[in-house]
Amino acid sequence: MPTLRDVRKRIRSIISTRQITKAMEMVAASKLRKAQLKVLQVRPYSEKLGHILESLSAASTSELIHPFFEKRPVKKQTLVLIASDRGLCGSFNTNLIRKSREWLEGKAKEQVELVLIGKKGFDFYKRRPWEVVGKFNDWSGNLNYEKARQVVDFLTNRFLNGQTDEIIILYTQFLSTVRYKVVEARYLPVERPVVDKRQRRYLEYIFEPSPEGIFSNLMPRYALTKMVTALADSFASEHGTRMIAMGAATGNAGEMIDMLTLQYKKSRQAAITKELLEIVSGAEALKG
Repeated sequence: MPTLRDVRKRIRSIISTRQITKAMEMVAASKLRKAQLKVLQVRPYSEKLGHILESLSAASTSELIHPFFEKRPVKKQTLVLIASDRGLCGSFNTNLIRKSREWLEGKAKEQVELVLIGKKGFDFYKRRPWEVVGKFNDWSGNLNYEKARQVVDFLTNRFLNGQTDEIIILYTQFLSTVRYKVVEARYLPVERPVVDKRQRRYLEYIFEPSPEGIFSNLMPRYALTKMVTALADSFASEHGTRMIAMGAATGNAGEMIDMLTLQYKKSRQAAITKELLEIVSGAEALKG
């Protein structure tokens, strides 16, 4: 049975832990607000780019040709896993890694390569037999446009050079503070915009330069926007999950402190009662 000193020491330790988890919860909440703002800024821009591509495709008199549209027999696939750099965020990384393992299941090792964004994904796969061709760490849960551009350049160069035939992104889409979903999306090749023939008939746009010229300048920006949107969603999901996890840890620490305090008071009362009984017994023995 633990002594009173042991119980006091454990209570002090848990109080210190609760202070840390509370601070981490507040930091995560602050970062979540900023990450939510990024998501709200990026999503409309991404949707508008998609509409622009559809309009350009509808206004073009010929089929638009761009290397990002090239579909070829899939001999090599690239999986881009967007995880976090740090832990203490509940099941966030566990769900992503489980989904990635399901995706890899049944695939030949020589036909798949991995690009890992976030330290937790790299820590998991660095000791496994899958080929890791790129890793991008040290994001600290913040959207860095320069680093995002480096990721896009790395992926698009591998696709254009024929080193890979298809690129899949695995990330978490932010739904609310307490909800997200793991999304598997094809990054390259880009799906061609579907244009209704009636829509093409009634469009009378004048483009300068040609729709094809605008398209060729727009596609790299479209690829960057898709990656930035995935990163923004992932970071917002990470901060939301960490805030919930640290809030739960703070609550659990409070419950444990109450339980140990009650145990301490009971043990102390029992010790006092025992001492009183020993004093009374001694006094009665002296009288006898």
